[in-house]
Amino acid sequence: MSQVEVRLVDVVKKFGEAVAVDHIDLEVRDGEFFSLLGPSGCGKTTTLRMIGGFEEPTSGLIELQGQDVTWLPPYKRNVNTVFQNYALFPHLTIYENIAFGLRRKGVKDADIKGRVRDMLELVELPGYENRKPTQISGGQAQRIALARALINRPAVLLLDEPLGALDLKLRKQMQVELKRIQQEVGITFIYVTHDQEEAMTMSDRIAVMNNGHYEQLGDPETLYERPATRFVAGFLGVSNLVAGTVTATDGADWAAVTLENGIVTRAPRALTEGKTEILLGVRPEKIRLYEPHETVPDSHNRMPGTVRTASYMGVSTQYQVEVPGGRRLTVFEQNVERASKAELWEPGEEVVVGWQPQHSFVVQDKGAPAPTEETAQ
Repeated sequence: MSQVEVRLVDVVKKFGEAVAVDHIDLEVRDGEFFSLLGPSGCGKTTTLRMIGGFEEPTSGLIELQGQDVTWLPPYKRNVNTVFQNYALFPHLTIYENIAFGLRRKGVKDADIKGRVRDMLELVELPGYENRKPTQISGGQAQRIALARALINRPAVLLLDEPLGALDLKLRKQMQVELKRIQQEVGITFIYVTHDQEEAMTMSDRIAVMNNGHYEQLGDPETLYERPATRFVAGFLGVSNLVAGTVTATDGADWAAVTLENGIVTRAPRALTEGKTEILLGVRPEKIRLYEPHETVPDSHNRMPGTVRTASYMGVSTQYQVEVPGGRRLTVFEQNVERASKAELWEPGEEVVVGWQPQHSFVVQDKGAPAPTEETAQ
């Protein structure tokens, strides 16, 4: 187990009567890529700014490498920050932008030259030393901002939505680059984003934040496959949630769950322990649609349905399927077996919805769902 690089203990931040961060406890390990993920106003940026020293907590403790830094100013903390606007000095060359922090520390010119060269190699921009920030693209400016932040070898690099100003294609490229750079330098990255795909692409662990605290913390696979709350289920991708009651156990591994429409399904028993009224969840890509006369495996959960909408999306087709009780389930089917548009399910077709019980997850029926505009589609 890696040592703890950053520790927050019962940290609270209030702006007047408004509580931005609400009694948060957090540990970030040495060398990990850690993301704070959540919608606008959830407290993620405020948490990052307190770690960096740009905001003081109302109460609580912040430690960096075992040292209490709660009340230290930013320049006395061994951290650097990369912002969305890059904050490069327009009048300085790329070389001088990257070297800026070393010059403030009084590092010798010969050492600066070697370290700037190493940083430009790291961000794959050798030969850009003499350009000005106005002569490079947004993606290149982001890399230079990274180089400038990393050249001081901070213990922790804080990144506040650094890819937000880039277009979608470049943002996806930079996600891969950021992860590569983080792995090469081995420095702890704490990353703030509202983009669930971005967080899942890069992170070792993610804290999904809502209303000033995190609702669940874990690795991307656990958060996606086993969300613990209704909010997390809705924020990390698309979820089908159906109210149900745990009615019995079905062998050593399964529990019987009677859904609101009276259909009995199975879910992993371990997820239902101690629960009665639940929301049974299944991700859209885990569901398969069968023709009514097809044989659905005995082990699968199943229910009849009617296709209401079909949206061809290239890689996959998204369906809305109405099941007994009037609820609509979202289903994603890869366009592999049904290779042409003519072979897709049509609105009005009768189908059978089926999925494997191990693909069900369980959340307790409480709390609000994630806001619609922030939910990834």
